[in-house]
Order: sequence, then structure tokens, then C-alpha cells
Amino acid sequence: MKRTVYLILILVLVISAFLLGRKFTVKEVKEASSSSVSQSQVYTPPDNSGEEISPSSSGTVEITPERQQLIGLRVAQVEKSQLSSNLRILGRVAFDERRAYIVNSAAAGWVREISTLTVGSAVKKGEKLATFYSPEFLSSQQAYFYALNALDRFTKGEGVMGEEGEMGEGEEEKISPNPDQIKLTKANIQQYGDTLRSLGMGEKQIEELGRTRKFTDQIEMTSPANGIIIARNIYVGQRFEKTTEFFKITDLSRVWILADVFENEAQYLKPGIKAKVTLPQMKKIYNAIVSNVPPFFDAQTRTLKVRLEADNPGQIMRPDMFVDIELPVRMPPAITVPSEAIIFSGMKKTVFVDLGNGFFEPRQIETGWRLGNRIEVVKGLKPGDRIVISGNFLIDSESKLGGAGFGSSRTIEPERSDH
Repeated sequence: MKRTVYLILILVLVISAFLLGRKFTVKEVKEASSSSVSQSQVYTPPDNSGEEISPSSSGTVEITPERQQLIGLRVAQVEKSQLSSNLRILGRVAFDERRAYIVNSAAAGWVREISTLTVGSAVKKGEKLATFYSPEFLSSQQAYFYALNALDRFTKGEGVMGEEGEMGEGEEEKISPNPDQIKLTKANIQQYGDTLRSLGMGEKQIEELGRTRKFTDQIEMTSPANGIIIARNIYVGQRFEKTTEFFKITDLSRVWILADVFENEAQYLKPGIKAKVTLPQMKKIYNAIVSNVPPFFDAQTRTLKVRLEADNPGQIMRPDMFVDIELPVRMPPAITVPSEAIIFSGMKKTVFVDLGNGFFEPRQIETGWRLGNRIEVVKGLKPGDRIVISGNFLIDSESKLGGAGFGSSRTIEPERSDH
């Protein structure tokens, strides 16, 4: 009987302890929850409903001075001014096509000798390039000699019949030179000399033929101008036909400089504009002028090819060399802003305007030309506006977050520390 009473008492004590512990636990949870709520209400964002903000300024953000300093925000005033700068582009040297010469054959023949000149060698006008044989030169030389001998006779007045029409044996009547015959004979000499030139004989050799009156089968091929050999296709013993091209020579005393520019940059390269050309490796500077030949469009590179012309003293600039081109550019007065002040988002271009009292408004603009780091603004800004030129990406992010909710302003406060 006593044992049963003890068991009942123990059971009552256990149940009482369980119920008492549950009561304390629920009370502590409620206290903790209440404490958490009060802690979360320590910082309350300020109410900016009383601030004067334009109703149309959706996405406007407010940034405290402390936060502006923290993110490095900088503001500048918009002004209308005239810009002058230097446009720097890369150019490539090319030979002037108007100063290129081709040495080819006008008759069939055989190459006998070749000079030691190769591609890249400098040559002078009249310098011997090679010698060859061609049977067509024999008849041309004979006609040339006949005209020269006739001119000598007519000049001396020999071999002309007198008025009587009779001359004694071994006698030769001399009269005054006939101007018409002399004129006609000189024209024949010029014609036969031109024939020799067109066949490929050099001027010096033609003059030598006129002095010696002796046939030659060694025809000299000479350079038609001062320049550089840029192509060579000739060999000893070579059998060639008419129009065979042996040498290509270009005069590098004046060269072309070709530059690829974008369509919006072509407006700065107007004919007659002077430019400075620099060989960066040699530190040589030349003056160039934009050619009056209109630039042509390259469909592969999507650029315009502009041509400049420059004197090349010493022929230091060679074809395919790269050079730096510097062009002075002066634009008409316009509103311009730094490129970093504009946020490009698809087809939209946005700047942030300082409204004062820490408020910044996003504003869409339309842009025009670009010169260096400055971009023309044709719509959206006016002189006197103050815009953000540094830190605008952070403002843009906060503006979008604010606009995604209720389209109202958003305040950016400096971070608070609980310590």
C-alpha cells in the first residue's frame, strides 16, 4: 500500500515539473521575439516626403554628402564651347601610283646581261638595268643612220642638182641648204629615234649611235626615272616576247599615306588639311596634306580609306611602313560632355542631373559627333546644368531599384555600424 502511494507522488512531481518548465520556455521565447522587434527598429530611414522633387523625376535618388564623398561622386557644369583637338590615327605608306614606271619589252628577243640591282635597290634615271638582243633593232638603226646622213648632206648643200641639171664627172655642185628639206629630215630623225626608244633602247645609247654611226646588237635597257626597284622579273638567257614586264620602278620622293577611318571621323579629313606624320621607330616627322581624291568605302573593314600625300626626302618612308598621323581638328561651338558622364543602355543614353540638396535625376539625351573624350549633346541638356561625371553607375543602379518599386525617390545613406 505504501509503495503505491510513493509511485503516485513521484508521478505527480514529474508532471508538475514538466508543466512548469514549459511555461518558462514560452515566456522566454516571447521576450526574445519582443527584443528582436525593438532592435530592428533602432534605425528608421528619414521621411523625405516633404522634400521638393519634380513630379516627373521618376528614378530620382537622394545621396547624402557623406555617401557622395565615399563613392567619389563628382559633378561638373555643362557649357557650350568650341573644341579643338588632335585626331590620331594609324596610316600605311604606299607608293604614288602616278610615279610608278614599268620597264617592259616592245619586241621579242633574248636577255644577255643583267645588272646587280635587285628589289629594293635605288636606281637613277638612265642607269643600265640589262642588255638584250632583238633583230628588230637592225632595221630601225639602219633607218636612223640614213636620216642622219641625209641631214649631213642637206646641211652642207651636197648632192643637189644645179639649175642646168648637168654636172661633170666626179664633180658635185654645192648650193645653199634647203630649209624645207632640212626640216623634213630632222622630223624623220626624231621619228626613227622614237622608234628605237619605244623598242627599249636608252637615250644614251641612241646618242652614241648618232655619234659613231655603227650598228650594235647589244641593246641596253635603262631606268626611266630615279626611284626604287619594287619588282624584278628577268634572267640571263631568257627568251622573251613583246610586252614582257622586266622591272617595276617607283619614285619615292613623294609618297601616299593611306588611313582607315570610321564614317564619323571622315568629316575631319577634308581636302587640303595639313597633318603631321611620324615614324615612331625612327622619330622622323613629315608634313602631309589630305588629298582631294574622295575616300572610298571598304566593305570588309567597314571603314573609309583616306589618302594623304607627303614629300619623302631621303626616301626614308618605304611602302607598307606604318606611321602615326596627327590631324588638328576644330569643331563648331556646341554643348559637349565627357564620355564617362553618359550611361549607354541599348538605344538610350542617360546622364544624371544634379537637382540640388543631394537629389539626382536621370535624363535621356541625344548625342552627335565625338571628338576624343568629348561627345556632343544635341538634345536633353542646356548650358548651366550640372551633371554627374564620376560615380554615375552606382546612382544608376540605385535609381533602377527605386523605380522598380513605386517610381519614387530613393535615399542612399552611408552604412551604419552596430559597434
